[in-house]
Amino acid sequence: MSFWISLLNNVSVSFFGGILSASFCDALDTRKKRWIFVCCMLLFPLLQGLVYFRWGSEFMREIYPLVVHFPLLLLLYALTGRLLWPLFSILTAYLCCQLRRWIALFAVAVLSGGQPMQDFFELLLTLPLLLFLLHYSSPLVRQLSGYPAKTQCQFGAIPVVYYIFDYVTSVYTDLLASGNPVVVEFMPFVCCAAYLVFLLYNSVKERTQNQLKQAQKSLGIQLNQAVREIDALRESQMLASQYRHDMRHHLQYVSACIENGQEEQAQAYISGICKEIEAQKVERYCENEAANLILSAFAGRARKEGIEIKVKGSLPAFILISDSDLCVLLSNALENALHACQPLAAAKETCVIDVQFYNRDGRLFLQIENPCGDHIPFENGIPVSHEPGHGIGVQSICAIVERYGGMCTFLVQNHHFILRLSL
Repeated sequence: MSFWISLLNNVSVSFFGGILSASFCDALDTRKKRWIFVCCMLLFPLLQGLVYFRWGSEFMREIYPLVVHFPLLLLLYALTGRLLWPLFSILTAYLCCQLRRWIALFAVAVLSGGQPMQDFFELLLTLPLLLFLLHYSSPLVRQLSGYPAKTQCQFGAIPVVYYIFDYVTSVYTDLLASGNPVVVEFMPFVCCAAYLVFLLYNSVKERTQNQLKQAQKSLGIQLNQAVREIDALRESQMLASQYRHDMRHHLQYVSACIENGQEEQAQAYISGICKEIEAQKVERYCENEAANLILSAFAGRARKEGIEIKVKGSLPAFILISDSDLCVLLSNALENALHACQPLAAAKETCVIDVQFYNRDGRLFLQIENPCGDHIPFENGIPVSHEPGHGIGVQSICAIVERYGGMCTFLVQNHHFILRLSL
């Protein structure tokens, strides 16, 4: 009885690994492929049985890769036209076979059984475990088949190592059974190394994602700034059109004042009109047009909220920093300064944002100082915010400064937040 249970178990594990391998590499997507696969899988047990009855179970165990795994690899290669991923699929399925084996070993250890009981439990676990893996694991593994070869190799590293380790230490030698510490501790070592590699890979991936987020944030800032500039230009155009339309009425009023000898009133009226027109134009702080547009836009926003922006400095029309990076630097810094001043301005406190910048020997030097209210938390010299949507601007500033090989400092002195950078 135990002989037939053992034989059925060997056949079932072949079907278990074969079906799982085919599912992992998506080799059964058509009816024709399924029929070919089923016919070939029925031949594998016949080949195993021939070797088993002719040369014995031990010999069958030693050449199992040649009798089962290699023909299965050729079959999957014929069905998918690929070689690397079917190989990893077979080795991954082999690794999954250890699930049924370990659960059966645990049951035997608890019930104090022997080899026949282990074969019985492995046979009993085959179908439910196969259905579970096909439903939950197979779709996830199949997704990796479309990834680059490098990613596939990363996924297949552990199954390859385990496959070689198992055959070298358990099938072709008895190193594992001998209790050699180097052999016994090898797989824990592999798990530890794989965990460390995973941490390193995850860290690099996280850094890449942060860079993408910063790039996305930068693009968003540039887009918002462009929208503000377009709105400002549209408003100036509308006002200019309105002034042109009303110019006849203004001239009539001024003419009437002059005819009636009210020259001072006419002069005051003309001065008022000039101030209104002057207030609508883009203010010129330096020769750099990108800086002028950004500073002018933020000055207008600040003025509406009762905040004053004082600008002092000079910047040539062409600098080493790209306009997009300059836009991100100034926009983020001024946005943070405005955000800090808004509660103070709402409380009727005097708020002045002081902006100083200059260019020397091809390097940009920038300092922005603004009053701040509440305590600002710092981590490693960088201000942090736990509010949703905040804190990314500082990261963008630091990223740009680092990319240009510059340096920046953030500090708080006498209830004033100060940003200094050079790049």
